[in-house]
Amino acid sequence: MSQIRRLVVIVLFEGVDLLDVTGPPEVFALLRREMDGDPGYDVALAAETLQPVTTSAGVRIVPDLTLDDAARRRIDTLLVPGSVEVDHRRQVHALVDPAVVARVEQLAARSRRIASVCVGAHLLAAAGLLDGKRATTHWSTAPQLAADHPAVEVDADPIFIRQGNVWTGAGLTACLDLSLALVAEDFGEPAAVAVARQLVMYLKRHSGQSQFSVPLETGPTSRRMDDLRLHISQNLTRPLSVADLATHASIGERHLSRLFRDELGTTPGAYVESVRLEAARARLETTDDTLDRIAALSGFNTIDTLIRVFRRRLNTTPSDYRKRFRHVPAP
Repeated sequence: MSQIRRLVVIVLFEGVDLLDVTGPPEVFALLRREMDGDPGYDVALAAETLQPVTTSAGVRIVPDLTLDDAARRRIDTLLVPGSVEVDHRRQVHALVDPAVVARVEQLAARSRRIASVCVGAHLLAAAGLLDGKRATTHWSTAPQLAADHPAVEVDADPIFIRQGNVWTGAGLTACLDLSLALVAEDFGEPAAVAVARQLVMYLKRHSGQSQFSVPLETGPTSRRMDDLRLHISQNLTRPLSVADLATHASIGERHLSRLFRDELGTTPGAYVESVRLEAARARLETTDDTLDRIAALSGFNTIDTLIRVFRRRLNTTPSDYRKRFRHVPAP
């Protein structure tokens, strides 16, 4: 077995997400414990200076080397974490510092493999490293990534995506999934399985981010659309076809479809299904209702329909979803 250690450089900057930085090194450290001969990785945190960097959690991290030093090294894997801000409407936005983007572009040219963690994908995209590629990021900033970079095919569901030597990972704890995938590529799946066992997690999750996202979050909408959305949420068990909604809004069906497309970026049918799905998810998480009752109260009417929608939209079943996310509210 080769004893050559692979240099992993993690880019640091002010406000970086803490878990993005600390998660992957934990995976690589466990790999060293599991393997004979300890080939593994050398992990280096690189920043503009050697002064401590304050993360988004307020925890300060001391870099191992400067970005100038890193640019003189032969880098095996460049890991690019991200950072976000939350506005007054609690909307999440990925932060993209041009200075960090320039450094990422510089270091990528020295790297065998490049990977982004969570919203670090926005930095890769700004550096032109995702053009013409399929990529993922945290579900909350996926629309921003798609809008800012039309040349990138954004897919918000996968936990990670590989396109050649460029990898993109989804949100937060998905940094562990991404790191395990890198380990599997470099040292084989048995090594990655051993590390996953130590982390008490699956080597490969059974589903993507759609199980965790909140697809009904939207920006401001018109008064007419606000009324339609309220009507839908309060009448899930009633017929909510395009014709029914058009009659409620006193407009034509084509006008109704244009409203949903222009204001919500979806169709009336897809939106109604999303609201019903959210209602079913909430009951699975917080009640012991039977699947029959949940299907009826959420407007799906039959268990077969409920199961079919869960499989298509969340890649799981209602029963499996309940096992994973059931919680009992505090008394």
